[in-house]
Amino acid sequence: MTRCDPGHKLRGMTTAFVPDQWYVAAYTREVTRELFTRTVCGESILFWRTVDGAVTAMSDRCVHRRFPLSEKPSHLVGDTVVCGYHGFTYGADGVCVAVPGQSRVPRTARLRSYPVVEQDSFVWVFIGDPALAATTRIPRAPWLDLPGWTVVSGMEPLAARASLLVDNLLDLSHETYLHGGYIGTPEVAETPITTEVDEEAGIVYVSRHMADAACPPFYANSTGITGRITRWQDIEYTPPCLYLLHSRIAPAGVLPNEDGSDPDAFHVEVVYAITPETEGSTHDFWAVARDFALDDEDVSDYLAKSNRTVVLQDVAALDTLEKVIAGEPDGYQELSINIDTGGLAARRMIARMRDR
Repeated sequence: MTRCDPGHKLRGMTTAFVPDQWYVAAYTREVTRELFTRTVCGESILFWRTVDGAVTAMSDRCVHRRFPLSEKPSHLVGDTVVCGYHGFTYGADGVCVAVPGQSRVPRTARLRSYPVVEQDSFVWVFIGDPALAATTRIPRAPWLDLPGWTVVSGMEPLAARASLLVDNLLDLSHETYLHGGYIGTPEVAETPITTEVDEEAGIVYVSRHMADAACPPFYANSTGITGRITRWQDIEYTPPCLYLLHSRIAPAGVLPNEDGSDPDAFHVEVVYAITPETEGSTHDFWAVARDFALDDEDVSDYLAKSNRTVVLQDVAALDTLEKVIAGEPDGYQELSINIDTGGLAARRMIARMRDR
C-alpha cells in the first residue's frame, strides 16, 4: 500500500467508461414482474424477474424494429417478454422463441443478455465481455442487508459525468461550504487527510479524523449528542463503482477500546454506487446504514430527508460544473492541492483500468 502525494495540475478529465466491470443498475426492490429499464454505460438494459423470482437482464431493443421492450404494450407472459410492436417473443436468456407470421425463428433473433447478480440490496450488471464476469470481483456493502443495521436509501439522476461525483465524494472538505447546516462544520475543511492506495486490491483510502469538532445537525438530531464530538471519516473507494464512507461519531475524547470494541460510539456506513448512464450523466445511488435507533422511524425519516437534501445539493453543483467543463476550451489546466490526493489517485487508477 502506498501513500499518495498531490499533483499540482492535471489535464481535462476523460469520460470513457471502464469496461469489463460490475455496475449497480438498480436496487433489488426496483426489479419486479413489471418490465423495468435503465441505461448503464450507454447501454439500454431491460430488467425483470422470472416467475421464480430470478432477475434477468437483456437489451431493451427488439431485434426486429428496435422497439423498446420496456414500453407498453410490451408485456410479460410467464417467463417470456412479448414486444408490443410486432409480437416478437423472447425467453429469459434473450433468445427469441416466437415471431409473427412464420414458424421458423431466425437464428440471429436474440437479444444481448447480461450477467446479473443480486448482492447487498443492489442489482449488479456486468458491462463488457460476459466471459470475464465470473472472475471479476463485485465489491461489497454488507451493512445494507445485515441484521443490526437500519438503512435508508435512494437514487438521484445526475446530469454530469461520473468522474465529477468521484471527485466530489473523495474530497469531503466541500461539506464545510456546500453542506453547512446539514453535515458540514469548519473542522472538516480544516483537518488534514491521509491518502493510501492499495494497488493490488484496487482500493483508494482517504481518512480524516477530527478529535474535537462541532456536531452537525445530521448527527446531533439522529444520535442525540448535544456537545462537541470526535468524528472520523474513513473512505474506501473501489473504482469504478462503489464508494464507502465509514463514519464514527462519539462524544469528544471517546475512543474505541483497546480490544477494538466501540460501544460508546455511533457508526454510520454511507454507501454510494456511482453508475455512468451516458458519458455526460450518472445514476447516483446513495444509502445510509446505522447501528443505532434501529426501530426509530423518526430517525429514519430524518436521515432519509437530510441525506437526500445533501445529495441534491451535490447534484446541483455537479450539474453546473458539467456545463462549465463542456463549454471550456481544449487544454484547460486545473489546480490540485493536498485535499485532492484521493481524487487524483482514483483518476489514475480508473485511467489504468480503462486503458489496460
